[in-house]
Amino acid sequence: MITYPFLKKKATIGVTAPSSGVEEELHELVKQSCSRLEERGYTVICRETVWTQDKAKSAPAAKRAQEFNEMMKDEAIDLILPPWGGELLIEVLEEIDFENLKDKWVLGYSDTSLLLLAITLKTGIATAHGSNLIDLRGEYFDDTTAMWESVLSTKTGLSITQYSSEKYQEKWQHDNPSPCVFHLTEETKWKSVSGENVKAEGRFLGGCIDIIRHLIGTPFGDLQSFRNRHIKDEPVIWYLENCELKTTDLRRSLVQMKLAGWFDNCSCIMFGRSPANETVENYTIKDVYQDLSNELQIPIIFDIDCGHVPPQITFVNGAYGTVEVAEGKGTVVQYFKA
Repeated sequence: MITYPFLKKKATIGVTAPSSGVEEELHELVKQSCSRLEERGYTVICRETVWTQDKAKSAPAAKRAQEFNEMMKDEAIDLILPPWGGELLIEVLEEIDFENLKDKWVLGYSDTSLLLLAITLKTGIATAHGSNLIDLRGEYFDDTTAMWESVLSTKTGLSITQYSSEKYQEKWQHDNPSPCVFHLTEETKWKSVSGENVKAEGRFLGGCIDIIRHLIGTPFGDLQSFRNRHIKDEPVIWYLENCELKTTDLRRSLVQMKLAGWFDNCSCIMFGRSPANETVENYTIKDVYQDLSNELQIPIIFDIDCGHVPPQITFVNGAYGTVEVAEGKGTVVQYFKA
């Protein structure tokens, strides 16, 4: 069984930094994000780690974990939303009190996706891969980003449908602020390796492949135990995004996932748009996708709305659903099925 948290109206959002905190010169971004959410009726509580950053982390691992554990146990907090990702969240995993986590949403992406996937695999509690706090500081949300609220307030037993964006942001323009944060200029097209329409169904799991690959072989990435306890023989749809890997490193990571059994009973793999995917000796990203498709004999979808090239769909780890791609457009339906 999968347990789905529920985001109520006028919820309290807890902001903590299990990976990177925010340097002093960027504190205004956090304050702006909090103000925007408060304007929408939320109460926002920021803890100490949000405001500090040194040696590639917000604080020592024990402090980061303690703050997260306290927020998870706090009955007054409904949603945990880190300011953004970072580099060294993996250091806190041993300190997280997985046995006593309450069923509340944790939302984010990038390095945060390591924590999201670990929580779902260890506990069967659904987690949400989507916007970070900093992404929500705009005067308004684009249609794709805005779905985070609807997704997180879907009740168990019901479903939520999301569609591919109309346009995406090619490059970050931090020196040119936008009322909706992102500069959406390029036409979005979801694609398949086969070039044909695709429809697949299964349980969604995923995150930033740079990060989640490091769960393999650890107690926090025991996919087989998760299957046995929570989803039985149901297939999995993997959504993955690449932040910094060259094509050869991405290929190594995918082969490792395959050898570790992570792609067993997999019905489809989806890849987000990426700022990386650098070609190595004529080995292109399309070669990577084609090799994976040939080996697994399943549909491979790419350039979806997920990850470091916004906007992004809110994917729920553990939710059952369908993904459909036709004529460059994508539809994701997620059923909050126990």
